[in-house]
Amino acid sequence: MFTGFEQIIEKRIKSAQQKGEFENLPGAGKPIIFENDSHIPEDLRLAYKILKNANCIPPEIELKKEVQQTEELLSNIDDAKEKYRILKKLNFIIMKINTMRNTSVLFEVPQKYMEKISERVETKNKL
Repeated sequence: MFTGFEQIIEKRIKSAQQKGEFENLPGAGKPIIFENDSHIPEDLRLAYKILKNANCIPPEIELKKEVQQTEELLSNIDDAKEKYRILKKLNFIIMKINTMRNTSVLFEVPQKYMEKISERVETKNKL
């Protein structure tokens, strides 16, 4: 048995169906793809969905994107002083990510070291 509110809703749905308002909707006839959000605590799922629909990215993901961009920038620089400056910036961003996580040291993102970069620069200069 429907309550008064449910009866109103049911009447509006039937009226819209008769008028054809549900035809030619985007995604009609396609299966609904449900996202696997079982890894998100139940009380946070709605908030995460709202943030995702609003294209809000968590700070850690933004920092990871910044790490990628900085690494790309670093790979295109030949000047050793400039590489060192960018490397310090990269290590600072990685440190920010590691402090945000509150996990074991074993799971931290490793920082980049100047030795590897200087070796690459030296081998490029020798060629």
